[in-house]
Amino acid sequence: MDEFKLIKNYFQKLTKNNPSALKLNDDVFFDKKNRIVLSIDSYNEKFHYLNFKKPGLVIKKIIRSSISDLICKGVKPKCILLSACGNKNHFNKRNLNLISKSIAEEQKKYKIMLSGGDTTKSKLSSFTIVTLGISKKIVKRNNVKKNDDIYVTGNLGDSYIGLNILKKKININKKLNNYFINKYFLPDIPIKLYKHLIKFANSSIDISDGLFADLYKLVNNQKFGFSLYLNKIPISKNLSDYLKKNNKKKLNYISKGDDYQILFSASKKNRIYIQKLAKRINQKITLIGSFTNIYKQRKLIDHKDLKKSLNYEGYLHKF
Repeated sequence: MDEFKLIKNYFQKLTKNNPSALKLNDDVFFDKKNRIVLSIDSYNEKFHYLNFKKPGLVIKKIIRSSISDLICKGVKPKCILLSACGNKNHFNKRNLNLISKSIAEEQKKYKIMLSGGDTTKSKLSSFTIVTLGISKKIVKRNNVKKNDDIYVTGNLGDSYIGLNILKKKININKKLNNYFINKYFLPDIPIKLYKHLIKFANSSIDISDGLFADLYKLVNNQKFGFSLYLNKIPISKNLSDYLKKNNKKKLNYISKGDDYQILFSASKKNRIYIQKLAKRINQKITLIGSFTNIYKQRKLIDHKDLKKSLNYEGYLHKF
């Protein structure tokens, strides 16, 4: 059973139709009356990160991954609460100094505050982060409008290469290895966009499980399909060079998850505004396709205008 069926079959009814719970169909809890926005994320060793050899980088990755849930809703993260599980090997003096230093650097970078948490003993390390923001409005996940454009921020795929370098499945050279590993541990979350997103985005999500998997979540039960242009899906020059040099297909690298970019929909009337905004705040935002009225259509158009039907599940937590 995947996580979505689990939620629908066992937990959705327990919200008692509380509107703030958003039917457990979004990444946040939103109490509109009190302007409270909350998210919670858990990260487990060997599942969400390979090991705890680089504790400072692991902590930075999970903080950025967590506050990304609020940023993609158009909300500024203010506070985090951190629960940590592990043993004396995970939390020795050296590691605790690295963890503390990394949290301090992330607090300064994103203007957030560590405001509580918990610690427990366990065999493997794991972390849970609650992120709090204050806002009158959010951009909901399942609010796609007819014929909306589909946009994505930043570049996709670098993190997946970094993960495979860490797994020793790929080895390029020292410089590029370090580049991709840094993209895995330190995702470039689009913090500058949060305050503008509410002005034009109809629906949004952060890309954690992969472009296609999260696009399916954006549509969910709405009666829409989508059409994407493969050549418009943004990747870095380093990834482009790697694909060309090794004769690899772009399609196999752009939807593997851990990108933490914003995937959003917006009306076509906002195209010029979004283009100008991207330049003004120096944030890469790319128009990659549009939603269609053909229910469950999943069309990908490549550079030769060949149309492919996508049947890509992406990453799912299965139990």
